[in-house]
Amino acid sequence: LTGGSAKIEGVIELAEEIFHMPVRLGIPQQITGLADSVKNPIYSTGVGLLFYGQRQQSENRFYQRDETKGSVISRVKKWVRGNF
Repeated sequence: LTGGSAKIEGVIELAEEIFHMPVRLGIPQQITGLADSVKNPIYSTGVGLLFYGQRQQSENRFYQRDETKGSVISRVKKWVRGNF
């Protein structure tokens, strides 16, 4: 589990009961610099996303927007207008 709610007392046991499998607290690893400051499940998702982005960049795998579809924001606006 990651995020601030992962620190709620008893949430790991509850998750194990619900999912019928082992659950552990996700704490960022392999960090240098401010390691002590971010070794906390609150930051796990953000740190993971930064590592993912760094890996994608080092492998020259970049996201390219499909200009024919428009931006994400314009598509969300169009969807909201069409449904509300």
